[in-house]
Amino acid sequence: MSAPAPSPLAIVDAEPLPRQEEVLTDAALAFLAELHRRFTPRRDELLARRAERRAEIARTSTLDFLPETAAIRADDSWKVAPAPAALNDRRVEITGPTDRKMTINALNSGARVWLADFEDASAPTWENVVLGQLNLIDAYTRNIDFTDPRSGKTYALKAADELATVVMRPRGWHLDERHLRLDGRPVPGALVDFGLYFFHNARRLLDLGKGPYFYLPKTESHLEARLWNEIFVFAQDYAGIPQGTVRATVLIETITAAYEMEEILYELRDHASGLNAGRWDYLFSIVKNFRDGGARFVLPDRNAVTMTAPFMRAYTELLVRTCHKRGAHAIGGMAAFIPSRKDPEVNKVAFEKVRADKDREANDGFDGSWVAHPDLVPIAMESFDKVLGDKPNQKDRLREDVDVEAADLIAIDSLDARPTYAGLVNAVQVGIRYIEAWLRGLGAVAIFNLMEDAATAEISRSQIWQWINAGVVLDNGEPVTAELAREVAAGELAGIRAEIGDEAFAAGNWQQAHDLLLTVSLDEDYADFLTLPAYEQLKG
Repeated sequence: MSAPAPSPLAIVDAEPLPRQEEVLTDAALAFLAELHRRFTPRRDELLARRAERRAEIARTSTLDFLPETAAIRADDSWKVAPAPAALNDRRVEITGPTDRKMTINALNSGARVWLADFEDASAPTWENVVLGQLNLIDAYTRNIDFTDPRSGKTYALKAADELATVVMRPRGWHLDERHLRLDGRPVPGALVDFGLYFFHNARRLLDLGKGPYFYLPKTESHLEARLWNEIFVFAQDYAGIPQGTVRATVLIETITAAYEMEEILYELRDHASGLNAGRWDYLFSIVKNFRDGGARFVLPDRNAVTMTAPFMRAYTELLVRTCHKRGAHAIGGMAAFIPSRKDPEVNKVAFEKVRADKDREANDGFDGSWVAHPDLVPIAMESFDKVLGDKPNQKDRLREDVDVEAADLIAIDSLDARPTYAGLVNAVQVGIRYIEAWLRGLGAVAIFNLMEDAATAEISRSQIWQWINAGVVLDNGEPVTAELAREVAAGELAGIRAEIGDEAFAAGNWQQAHDLLLTVSLDEDYADFLTLPAYEQLKG
């Protein structure tokens, strides 16, 4: 990459950070400016198309496979590009934000892949955006260590051949980066995260025998995948590296994308390495898109919607069949349990549930799966080792027995479970506690022994909204109303104050989090993403 003229990008309202000049170089900012000029207009068109499609779903209360792309689905001849060696065995992947300690622990975890997350597990403060990039650069140059100021414990990287392969997840298309502007317009966060990572690390990763690998979140259509493919082609030419060096795994975490899995792989076929079944965002997307569809689309308590629910099973089985038909990896969902250091009995029960979940995925044909904590890596590894043995994956298992109809994916009322009062309380608890931490710059938060991220906060507030607007009556006979939600939220706020004390309560963002949760749960105009109004309140 030649050194261009200084970038026209403006850095606004951002406190200087230590070593930020190593990330925000003139050349890197010029690359971001070029990405912004070329691709943001198309991003804007695709966001408008999302709104049009949502209006059509509201009118029809249904979805179907696309007739205009039937030929792509019917053509058995095409496959995605063969996986590079570093992404051929993905049997266990760990997820987490890119703070310095997590970077070291995730790389050392024993997982085959680390999803280095700038999206749902990261609150996009300027510090997290920039220093997260710096931590990845330091990891690749082995210039990273960390000493915990409280415990004094020191963390350092293991040998290179023991480290997980990084697959980086940028922000979704809907989020902007307010601190970087061109001609007064913010640059999309996705282009900032992708652009800085690619610019600084693409050649370095090639030298390490790997490449710039990405997870693509919140994708809603194959046209959005096409935009990413165009970005990859441009970026590889810009950097002078071979086409196909970039690899992308797409999260099928929206209900609309579930109807376009093959088309998404087709658009990215030279750069695709797989699809992932992202459970919480998927449920959030179902509620969001069918929120005014009546009682048959009402989801019960989120913890009652397991992956064995008929409509979830249809989704995951279709994903495995689609991936293997096209030569791509199928990656399973998250085990979010956070082990307790105080309660071995809680751990025992939870570990058995994790083991059963990972056994099911491995036996269903998935090639790998996610965990949120290093202690879960051996459990998930054992489940996949039993099925895979020495094979790197099971893409040869085509699952031709799977036959999923369009209606199966939205057969929500096939689930024999109903909303409960305890479920409403849990949604309020998780929502307030997560949003409070997010406003402090934390995107991955342990709540009630589960690692929660923005997706679980989204499903929490969406279910409150849906239950109120659908006139749900809970198991205790009480109708869900705005007044009941306010009453539960006030009780939770008082409980938190009693739990942590007045001083800690005052030092936090608890009232702000409470108010924001109620705003996005009770407003007649449903906010597309909780993180949009939350970002306006995020400091830094």
